[in-house]
Order: sequence, then C-alpha cells, then structure tokens
Amino acid sequence: MTQINSVITNIIEELKNLTLLEASELVTEIEKVFGVDTSISVSNSAVSVLPIQAVVEAVEEKTQFDVILDSVPADKKIAILKIVRNVTGLGLKESKEIVDNVPKVLKEGISKEESETIKKEIETAGGKIILK
Repeated sequence: MTQINSVITNIIEELKNLTLLEASELVTEIEKVFGVDTSISVSNSAVSVLPIQAVVEAVEEKTQFDVILDSVPADKKIAILKIVRNVTGLGLKESKEIVDNVPKVLKEGISKEESETIKKEIETAGGKIILK
C-alpha cells in the first residue's frame, strides 16, 4: 500500500510542475490513450468523480521559468547573439558560446512576464526558445 501511495504522491508532484498548456495536452492525451471523455463526471450515491480537466485546472500555475535557447538558424546568429548579450549581460565570447552550443539555458527562475519577453525577442529574431 505504501508503494502505491508513493507513486500517486510522485504523480501529483509532477502535475504541480506542469504549465497550463502542458496540462491541457495531458488531458487530451489521456482521452486518446484511454478512450475516455473527461468532460463527463460520474457519480453515484457515495462517490463523485470529478473530470480530469477539473483536477488539471486545480494545479497551481507555475510562477518561475527557465528560458532555454533551443535552436538558432545559421543566418540569424548575429541578431540572436546581440539579444543573448543583452538578456544575459555576458560578454561577446560567452554569448557566442551559448549561441553556438544550443540548447543552453539563458536565464533561470525568472517571472512569466520576463520569460515571455525574452521568448518574443528571440523568436522575432528567428531563434527558438523553450520555457520550463
């Protein structure tokens, strides 16, 4: 019984780390894999089972993000290099090292707003960002 509780506890902890988009994708995948419709709730006189969507929505929204530079097209390196220097405060050599060796973390534990701003700048310049 302890093993089952440990597994469930681990799953719950992982769910707490999902973004809302990831949680939505999880619900869609559960519906496909198990052939269920999460928009239907099942109840009887003793037990009421909430739809998975309700559980997913109850998971707290993440407030701190890591910004990871995932890819840089060769013809966009200079533009992205300038943004990386500005965002990180690093010198030319260190910034070039990041751009040349993706994926690399640009910033860790930053706000949603700041991470979205960095993502928009990099993607406008032609790069790809992952927020975790």
